Amino acid sequence: MGIAIRNVAFDCADPYELAQFWAKVFGCPVDPQFEPDDEELVIEPPDGTRLYFQRVPEPKTVKNRVHICLQPDVLRDQEVERVRGLGATVVADRREPDGSGWVVLADPEGNEFCVLRSGAERHPTA
Repeated sequence: MGIAIRNVAFDCADPYELAQFWAKVFGCPVDPQFEPDDEELVIEPPDGTRLYFQRVPEPKTVKNRVHICLQPDVLRDQEVERVRGLGATVVADRREPDGSGWVVLADPEGNEFCVLRSGAERHPTA
């Protein structure tokens, strides 16, 4: 018997706006069939798991128990600045002097996610 992850779900106040943010993070479009007042919608990042956004009445109040960790193709610090420019905020900076570590950010609705080192930073070539 096999099993697969269908999507990662985000509870949010404004599914359309949050999907717009994540679509910019992943460089993929929001399907034009979705409208700003829709209760739920999906984006499909290239080579990634679908992200599902659903409207809920209550605001986020505590730390996420599950979060997304992103490994960029560019340097970690460049990606952190890029997603900050899209509207993310830094929650915690776990970067170490030796270059290891990660940065914890929050999307516009407060959902935490991490930006890790790029593959090149993890395995530098000599």
